[in-house]
Amino acid sequence: MDPTLAGIIGIGVMLLLFMTRMPVAYVMTMVGFVGFSLLISWKGGMNLLSRSIYDAFASYSLSTIPLFILMGQLAFNSGISRRLYRTAYCFLGHIRGGLAMATVSACTAFGAVCGSSPATAATMATVGIPEMKRYGYADSLAAGSVASGGGMGMIMPPSVVLIVYGVLTEQSIGALFMAGIMPAVLLTALFVAAVFLQCLIRPDLGPAGDTFTLTEKLKSLLGLMDTLLVFILVIGGMFLGYFTPTEAASIGVLGVLILSVIKRQLTWKGFVNSLYETLRSSCMVLFLVAGAVVFGKFLAVTRIPFNMASWVAGFDLPSWAIMALILSIYFIGGCFMDALALIMLTIPVFYPVVANLGYDPIWFGVIIVLITQIGVITPPVGINVYVVYGMAQKIAPSITLESIFKGTMPFLAAIIAGIALLFVFPQIILWLPGLMY
Repeated sequence: MDPTLAGIIGIGVMLLLFMTRMPVAYVMTMVGFVGFSLLISWKGGMNLLSRSIYDAFASYSLSTIPLFILMGQLAFNSGISRRLYRTAYCFLGHIRGGLAMATVSACTAFGAVCGSSPATAATMATVGIPEMKRYGYADSLAAGSVASGGGMGMIMPPSVVLIVYGVLTEQSIGALFMAGIMPAVLLTALFVAAVFLQCLIRPDLGPAGDTFTLTEKLKSLLGLMDTLLVFILVIGGMFLGYFTPTEAASIGVLGVLILSVIKRQLTWKGFVNSLYETLRSSCMVLFLVAGAVVFGKFLAVTRIPFNMASWVAGFDLPSWAIMALILSIYFIGGCFMDALALIMLTIPVFYPVVANLGYDPIWFGVIIVLITQIGVITPPVGINVYVVYGMAQKIAPSITLESIFKGTMPFLAAIIAGIALLFVFPQIILWLPGLMY
């Protein structure tokens, strides 16, 4: 069989299996293994399968993923998220829409110790939605701000998606972490502006909350200390070159654990739950990586990535127009696939094109993470929306899926505006990595 035709059939079968709701990792592994075996040999396919799974779970670079996930779980179970929200509430709660502003700000701060978008959304849903409902916030703004703000866990270091991108493209994970900080701050500011404009047009969406004294505001800043200490320890240590990203992850876990034990804020049950959730999430991510490697090897022997790269690069268009086309594909794909799976599936195809066009791979990594962040709040996948909806059923059953999707639309506009700014001004992304390297 012609290798290119086999590749097209394989992609078609994979898309059909996705529709059956089979786990993405299993589908990529199965299609990649069968396709590679048919084109090369069954013995070669078995070797590829065993080596890919072993390499994923034994990879030193990928060991950052379970460590950062564990750090986020320990932070959640020790109450760091509640203290972050309290601080943001004290400073912003008295403004119209202030609780929603506090929510997206706390999501960014919690993303600095979590690294996972659904985990950030679930955590902040349990903290923020009850408060917003208590003050009469509209369901769309209350749930929409949590679902959208949860996406900050994808871009704010330590980001699991950026780690995987760095491993697949052999880019510095430390540089990618530095590159994610300024876009996360920019996006937070745009989210706050989106809330402000909504409440300016319709004040009933987010009534003002309590007003706090200066003393109470200053006292609430103590709630930031744990996060700041861990963030400075992890990111500052990498920035100064004291340790590698993997070492930084282990230091971060130890730091959160020591703070939690000293302050007696982590129960034995919370510790066990942290280990369980870390094991579950890590296995999911690592199997995704292994599946993407197997499928990528299959695509390589079909020569589809190289043909696609030649086809796109052959357009009689300026480089920015080709890049816009690639980003449009990520935008559409993110609406139908999990961000991590989409990036692992498409990087073998588009990364060579981007490199040939002369774009900075660090900039490209941050941009595609931001674009696929759109997918976590848009139908039909919208994983953050479903996570928040599931949490809301226990807290505020009146919140519907329709109201959450409706509430994410202004934040979707803010993300698009942020991507446009970063496209026009790439130094916003590249400034910090430039200082470090």
